[in-house]
Amino acid sequence: MDSESKVSPGRPRNQLLRVFGLFDVTSIVIGGIIGSGIFMVPAEIAAAVKSPLLMLAVWVVGGFLSFLGALALAELGAALPEAGGIYVYLREAYGSFISFLFGWTLFFVIDSGAIATLAVAFSANYLPYFIKMSPLMTKLAAVIFIVFLATVNYFGARQGGNLQNLLTVIKIVGIFGILAAVFLSGKGNPANFITPGVGGFSLDLLSSFGVALIATFWAYKGWETATYSAGEVKNPEKNLPLGILIGLFGVIIIYLLANLAYLYILPSSAIASSDRVAADVMMVAVGPLGASIISLIILFSILGSANQNMLCSPRVYYAMAQDKLFFKAIARIHPRFKTPYISIIAISLWSIVLSLSGTFDQLFTYVIFGEWIFFGLTVAAVFILRHKKPDLPRPYKTWGYPWAPALFVLAALAISVNSLIKQFINSMAGLGIIFLGVPAYLYWKGKNKKTDQAGSPAL
Repeated sequence: MDSESKVSPGRPRNQLLRVFGLFDVTSIVIGGIIGSGIFMVPAEIAAAVKSPLLMLAVWVVGGFLSFLGALALAELGAALPEAGGIYVYLREAYGSFISFLFGWTLFFVIDSGAIATLAVAFSANYLPYFIKMSPLMTKLAAVIFIVFLATVNYFGARQGGNLQNLLTVIKIVGIFGILAAVFLSGKGNPANFITPGVGGFSLDLLSSFGVALIATFWAYKGWETATYSAGEVKNPEKNLPLGILIGLFGVIIIYLLANLAYLYILPSSAIASSDRVAADVMMVAVGPLGASIISLIILFSILGSANQNMLCSPRVYYAMAQDKLFFKAIARIHPRFKTPYISIIAISLWSIVLSLSGTFDQLFTYVIFGEWIFFGLTVAAVFILRHKKPDLPRPYKTWGYPWAPALFVLAALAISVNSLIKQFINSMAGLGIIFLGVPAYLYWKGKNKKTDQAGSPAL
């Protein structure tokens, strides 16, 4: 049975071109995950847990839990290789309401907010290291950043994939070059790894560990995004799960090596007080030249992470529009370039609005809580679909079933509850943003009902 035949009955057939191989999928995962997080997040983690060993433990646990989630998505992606990824899995498991709320939140906050965050980080935090910029120039640079990525991806998924591959190779080579420079500098102190940190076990320590985990999940964010482009993956039954798992495993290794390098140069207390951990480490290890090198690598890293969002997320809104749960135009495929070009334009314009308004940071903070609810529901879909659709072809089945996906679901629940307790106002605001999608859902469902009754095409 080919990939196209697995589309649910009554669904539009895939109009996208399958151009991505295993290397492309792996590159999308690695290049999308490694953005600015590993260069900045370690400070938040060190401040939360106050111990070098616990710092490393947080990265291990965060990587392990993300890997469990990726295992589940590998099964779902191989079984349902359609454009839209998580949106499709939620739709097939729970119906259109839950999947719509996910797509709604993804468009208006999660991915648009991520693109805006990365654009501003690129233009305001790191580009000025090389070019003196006024506030107006900074805003203009953020807009150009988004327009550039939109233009590349507008002209073809292959073009967007090629850019992703190039940026991924650059950042990996750069990161390993940095690691080599740090460990060969002779300026490290092994005692940093055994510095006394915290006392014995306590509920406060467990809670702080949970807060630190949320920070690592931001750094690991992106392992799910490759599924959005499943409709453009060649031999998706094989390449999609392999690419996701290889890519995430590679990122876990890189993150652990990076944190070992940070601790080799700086004690955990110094890491906790640093706004630019990687730059400070390179300044000590290599000098001013090191700080310039790390800033350049971060620029490429940010660009690659944002490109992943621009390459993949428009496929979710395309899938929503095909289901007649979003604007009809969003489902249009460019006749020459075979890209969901209206969807790309739409997410680009909204990302520009968020980047210029300055509201993206707070919005993004709000929905992190809700995002993990959706992740938990997605992994739980493995159980539901095995019961609901036992005959669905599953070229790959989740390792460790049922315990591995169950552990992830429990972890997602624990993270959500901990966020609700520790960040109640932000969490409730996030739920409010998500449920703003309810009237929109009712509007499109009502519109489709009227259209069906009239026997005419949806507007």
